[in-house]
Amino acid sequence: MAGDRRILIDLGSQRLILIIGGSERRWYPVSTAVNGPGEQTGSGCTPRGLHRVRLKIGADCPIGTVFVGRRPTGELYSEALAAAYPGRDWILTRILWLTGCEPGRNRGGEVDTLRRFIYIHGCPDSAPMGVPGSHGCIRMRNLDIVELFDAIPQGIPVEIRGGPPGSGSSTGCHIRSARPCPTEP
Repeated sequence: MAGDRRILIDLGSQRLILIIGGSERRWYPVSTAVNGPGEQTGSGCTPRGLHRVRLKIGADCPIGTVFVGRRPTGELYSEALAAAYPGRDWILTRILWLTGCEPGRNRGGEVDTLRRFIYIHGCPDSAPMGVPGSHGCIRMRNLDIVELFDAIPQGIPVEIRGGPPGSGSSTGCHIRSARPCPTEP
């Protein structure tokens, strides 16, 4: 099933595109790192290159479920909860944990996407989409992350490319062919 499905995240347009059977089937507005693209640990940047979804977390959790350390806290996001914890980086509803596929670029050492805890995840619906705003992850609206989560298999290839919005480096919506990512236990 993963063979005919791919995800492309275009940093320039701040869009996530679901590709099925070579055709763009759905796109979603996203918010990537306010610090722009980059792979270095501690940079707060969104890593580029070829990845795959290592783990899908949160199946069947209610919309608005709050996660800390990839575990549901038992809380549901609300404006009152947000007011009680100002400045908290909200990870809500579902998590797609990414792992890099390119040693030295986004896998291993100081550029390891998995060890940087880079996710595609839900966020408060009041958070702006279509503009950078995250600490490195790819933020989505809650209903959008549920739809995507349910439409994709674990292990789906993910390519993150382009540069910051307005940079002219948006590369369109065609995902390149690549070697499969190494499998992990």
